[in-house]
Amino acid sequence: MSINSHTHDKPVIGVIGGSGLYNISGLSDQQWVEVDTPWGKPSDQLLKGTLDGVSCVFLPRHGRGHVYSPTDVNYRANIAAMKKLGVTDLVSVSAVGSLKEELSPGTFVVVDQLIDRSRLRTKSFFEKGLVAHVSLADPFCPKLCQMLYEQAKQLEIKVVKGGTYLVMEGPQFSTRAESQLYRSWGASVIGMTNMPEAALAREAEICYATIAMVTDYDCWHEEHDAVSVKAVVGILKQNARHASSLVEKFIPALGKRPQGNSECQCKHALDYALITAPEKRDPVLVERLKTIAGRVL
Repeated sequence: MSINSHTHDKPVIGVIGGSGLYNISGLSDQQWVEVDTPWGKPSDQLLKGTLDGVSCVFLPRHGRGHVYSPTDVNYRANIAAMKKLGVTDLVSVSAVGSLKEELSPGTFVVVDQLIDRSRLRTKSFFEKGLVAHVSLADPFCPKLCQMLYEQAKQLEIKVVKGGTYLVMEGPQFSTRAESQLYRSWGASVIGMTNMPEAALAREAEICYATIAMVTDYDCWHEEHDAVSVKAVVGILKQNARHASSLVEKFIPALGKRPQGNSECQCKHALDYALITAPEKRDPVLVERLKTIAGRVL
């Protein structure tokens, strides 16, 4: 099934859950569905349902039971599966470490910028035979970010609007020297999953925003080594509860907006992005890309 987000009357809200968020409670008409994509299978089946009449789709980024490391996640298949199910607006939930003293464990950060330090991931749907370049100057949808921030404030969650998410490869954590380097760059939080997820969502013309949930300070902090596993697990559980509440509040709020935020520039990311001349395009690749770029192909 494929739905064009430009003609779809109502939004379909997608949620990609990270560490600690493996479901959305309160969904009616729940159905786990298998989705195949030209880029293989996503991390797991996708959970379809409705919340207060709003259609939504959930995917556990690492698979149920957390079976995929950040490097091994099939990001292209995950985003393609969301697109295939008609998702118009996508929220990522990600556990992160803090690179700033004021962003203490338990804080939610609605980030607005990215620094990509990942090295081993395929980062585009487009390749030899059909080249495209999309703008990623502002990698997160400002409208979704604002709504997430407002909803979190209403729930009295400790939330900060704006910040830079540094994506490291993993699965190992940073060295202390790396952590200090990232702080000197002005990064706010550090995680392992938002790239190429954000870039692929932009190529798929899906509005994308992230709830970055601080679990602890990264290793730059002098008290980092004193943090117990029990304390981190406690913060993870608290963050998961707050994230679940936020998602359950956000979905109906966004669903009340007409045409699913279709006026957003994210929906037109491919307008001038295709570079390869039509007569030079690989027909096999064109066919594969119809799920992602059918609007402009």
